[in-house]
Amino acid sequence: MDKFIRWWNQKGARCGEKRYVTLGKAVLASLLPLACVLTYCAAQGRSLGEVYLPASQWNDELFYFKQVEGIVNYGFPQGYFGFNESHALKLSFAAWSPVLVFPWILWGLLFGWNLMSPVWCNLLLLSLCCFVYVCLVRPSWKQLGILAFLFCLYTPFVRYLLSGMPEVICFCMVIGFYSLAVSYVRAERVWKLALLFGMSGVMTLMRPYLLMFMLLPAFFWIRREKCGGWKGLLGSAAVMGVVLGLYAWVKHYLGAEYFTPLFFTDWITSFPERGFFGGIGYTVSRLYYMGKAFLGHLLQGMRTGLASGAIFGSYLVCAGILAIHCARDWMAYRRRKKDGQSGGKDLPAIEIHLAFCFVAMLFALLLMYKLTEGSKHLLTFLAAAVFVVPLMDTRFYKKAVLLGAVFAWFFSYKAVDPYDYQVPFVEEAREASLEKWREALRGELVLEREHVPGYENVVIWTFEDRVEGENVMTSWQLLYALPEGFGISCCMRDYVAENFEGLQSRYLACPTGGEIQGMCREAGYSLVYGDGELALYRLR
Repeated sequence: MDKFIRWWNQKGARCGEKRYVTLGKAVLASLLPLACVLTYCAAQGRSLGEVYLPASQWNDELFYFKQVEGIVNYGFPQGYFGFNESHALKLSFAAWSPVLVFPWILWGLLFGWNLMSPVWCNLLLLSLCCFVYVCLVRPSWKQLGILAFLFCLYTPFVRYLLSGMPEVICFCMVIGFYSLAVSYVRAERVWKLALLFGMSGVMTLMRPYLLMFMLLPAFFWIRREKCGGWKGLLGSAAVMGVVLGLYAWVKHYLGAEYFTPLFFTDWITSFPERGFFGGIGYTVSRLYYMGKAFLGHLLQGMRTGLASGAIFGSYLVCAGILAIHCARDWMAYRRRKKDGQSGGKDLPAIEIHLAFCFVAMLFALLLMYKLTEGSKHLLTFLAAAVFVVPLMDTRFYKKAVLLGAVFAWFFSYKAVDPYDYQVPFVEEAREASLEKWREALRGELVLEREHVPGYENVVIWTFEDRVEGENVMTSWQLLYALPEGFGISCCMRDYVAENFEGLQSRYLACPTGGEIQGMCREAGYSLVYGDGELALYRLR
């Protein structure tokens, strides 16, 4: 006991403070996510327990939730998840890598899976991430204060914590990655380097552009090797090749085809098609026109609060802060080298790497993604910056104040669109209708267990239909009532109408009173259940 007390009161070898002080900081940091969430809910006159995913307008949440539900209960969904009745070559996952939601799967296996499970898991993950960050990085009180300041103003943390979107999982992976990188720079250990490669590999399997994070441990490995670092270079290339091959396998066999390509590669194919200079010209022109569109989103975000524009504005300011700081540190590094001082480990590799990722992801967004859909991918990099910026040398807090002011302007003052910013809270009418659907479907929808996954366990979600001459979105939130294990195929109205007699799925959900429902009635299909919003038919 005395030995433990002496260890407990000792100062850390590199941080200069007693261990119980570091632990106290870690506990305080771990309370940040919960404090922000409770404050937000209280400001809305609600409680945390009133968060209700079926009241949300983000339809991706339905896909993620029901897929995890199927995995937890059956190992994999018993019906296909896809788009226009597409499906994966193996098993039954949608277009996104199932690796993306592995923490939710573990949570569901341990504690069960219900509508609040993603929220509780998100909170635990980010709280644990903050705790580990302090233990690995050992920030000063000033740095911890800056972190709390930026964390509270970066309100996407709260919005995604209280959602069924896996962005918080990405946030935590990237923040944990940089925390471990800081610890590695201070005390180089082989196990830390191996863990950095492992984390960046998992991140790549989650989202392929996160392969950029594998460049940092590759740099560390090359730098620690003698004789030019060839062993580190070849070893890093081999690890990247294995990870990319594994990602290609996951995407090919476990991913369903989406409505449109998830990212565009026409600028790459332009080189063999048009020649080198033709490819350069095409790429430059695409950057120009997409850059103009990017600027338009940004300006609209400043004027009206457009969510993509708000993200773009915050992203550019943060990228500028990183670039200026890295340039200053690089010049200081060169001066030390010129004066004959050792500067190898003083190179701000982590900050330079994050700045590089900001720039590279911006080019990737302009060349390969739709701006509105791709904008949310930038949130992960901004979340990482919230934890890296406090570690930069500062005297007058200029960087933190500037970044905090930008966050406050875009994500609080201009955050007026309920679709993008309003956390979904329980609504009595929605809760009551969902409960009626659960009761109605419990005995009517029975899983086929012999040949799975299969279309016998698939419900078509008709994305929209024409009702009395107007386009009406399907009340897809009611599909949360589907029994565990059922798959969902999101289909466009034109696909359903054109392939009506040859639809493979056994069930079809469509807006009540629409043209698709009229076709179901004419065909004599059996109505399983319906109300004023949604009708569910058995096609065979």
